[in-house]
Amino acid sequence: MPSNAAINPDLLVKYAADFNADRANLIAADAAVSSGVLKAATDYRGVRELPRDFSVELKQGSITNQKHSGRCWMFASLNTLRYELMHRWNLEDFEFSETYLFFWDAMEKSNTYLENVLATLDEPTDSRVFEAVNYGPSDDGGWWQMFAALVNKYGLVPKSAYPESANSTDSSAFKQYLNSKLRGFAAEMRRRHAAGVGVDELRALKNEDMAVVYRICSIALGEPPATFDWSARTKGDDAKGGKSGKGCGEEGCKKSEGCCKDDKHSGIDDRPVIRETGITPLEFYKKYVPVDVNDFATLCNSPMAATPFGKRYRIRFSANVAEAGDMEFVNVPLDVFRKAAIDQLTAGHPIWFACDCTQFALRDAGFFDQSVVRVDRLFGTDFPLDKADGLEYGDSPSNHAMTFTGVNLDADGKPNRWKVENSWGKDNGVDGYYVMSDAWFDRFVTEIIIRKEYLDEATRELLTAEPVELEPWQPLTKRCR
Repeated sequence: MPSNAAINPDLLVKYAADFNADRANLIAADAAVSSGVLKAATDYRGVRELPRDFSVELKQGSITNQKHSGRCWMFASLNTLRYELMHRWNLEDFEFSETYLFFWDAMEKSNTYLENVLATLDEPTDSRVFEAVNYGPSDDGGWWQMFAALVNKYGLVPKSAYPESANSTDSSAFKQYLNSKLRGFAAEMRRRHAAGVGVDELRALKNEDMAVVYRICSIALGEPPATFDWSARTKGDDAKGGKSGKGCGEEGCKKSEGCCKDDKHSGIDDRPVIRETGITPLEFYKKYVPVDVNDFATLCNSPMAATPFGKRYRIRFSANVAEAGDMEFVNVPLDVFRKAAIDQLTAGHPIWFACDCTQFALRDAGFFDQSVVRVDRLFGTDFPLDKADGLEYGDSPSNHAMTFTGVNLDADGKPNRWKVENSWGKDNGVDGYYVMSDAWFDRFVTEIIIRKEYLDEATRELLTAEPVELEPWQPLTKRCR
């Protein structure tokens, strides 16, 4: 480096003098050092401008919690489907088993990783392609299309049939050693390939390796059910129970006519019950989930010059289920992107979405908004990156998936805030829910999953266009965790 590349000591003296001469700097430092950057930067005016009432709001079940795992994409996906199931079958609450899909995702990612190793046997281990393949063989993260591939192949089960476990709620050790074993398999494959062993023999070796993967997954998570029993009580005609809807002794109760004989309605819940015995996961999905996971499309809003709007894209080496193919999306302008989201919510259906959840966000208080997190004022400097630069320079790729369950439309029908269902438990945000400003939506939301029926004709036509293939390292979207 040139001699003038180092920090100049004389300039450091000047920096310090200038800092201490400004009263605002001293106050900001006191606040940030004692309370942390985010609390010190919180603007109460911005908080007041984001109330938690919405003109369109969907009634969802209990808040879910992914805990110490990278399964947000799975939780957000299941939250969109459980809403549909609950309202179709008149259930007060419901939760799918996230662990069930987590087991099969680990199996499928392991298999696809080893297949990708077979496809890149002649790549040097330090090539960009192999580094992308080898980065996270069976890591937790994913996208909606990974979820859809798993559901198509393995179906779904209620949480009661396959509950959470220590290694699903805190997956780090399980995935650390599974990934280590997979990389060991890869090293052995590549050694045998260098010694002249053919692909057919290596694939046979892969099948033996997958038996070890199954053993690791089953020990960590327990084996998934092939069939299960399930029952659920519907909400019935009246929450109080009983045909009359009246409690004993209330106005309208006719004891003389025997409505309270033997205290008939005092303790027995006689609402209708759904019962299944020996049902398979695929049967459960097809019978009880009133939507098809294949009837959704992935829309992105990526204004980078490298990914022009009006095209379909495919990211290499992005599949979890090998035969399902790689991640695909259509890139659309912001107005198309936003309208599709509003149309789906106002029609009464929640939306899976992906964003950079770390930017201008208050995890505990439940805000996504640059007018709430005023780090620009705290530090006395602007943060001018726009959406295109944020993606291209790796500052704000998607890293978390959640669910939109509401939106507030102003008098002109335009959105000004969004209701967000998260999967971080009810102690984060307000009872697990967040509020997002429309400006934050525009800047940091990069993907939404939309029913094809709510797409305009031009966007629908893009779903069958010839895809442009992207390399796995091209800046656009990352697996959500």
